[in-house]
Amino acid sequence: MARRGGFVLTPPSIIVFIISLIVAVLALLVRYAGISVPVISPARAFDALAIAYLLLTAGVLFRGI
Repeated sequence: MARRGGFVLTPPSIIVFIISLIVAVLALLVRYAGISVPVISPARAFDALAIAYLLLTAGVLFRGI
């Protein structure tokens, strides 16, 4: 079967998925549970979620990441 489209989506590596998941969970805990994490402030919880999503997106779009 011929492939159509300009690129192929690939599953992210386990390490990229785990890092993205950890950053997202930490951001949610900071925002909604009030847990103090030195790297993520409550004002920057959305930024941390965006970074986790971008990391996961990069893992899907680029082969070998």
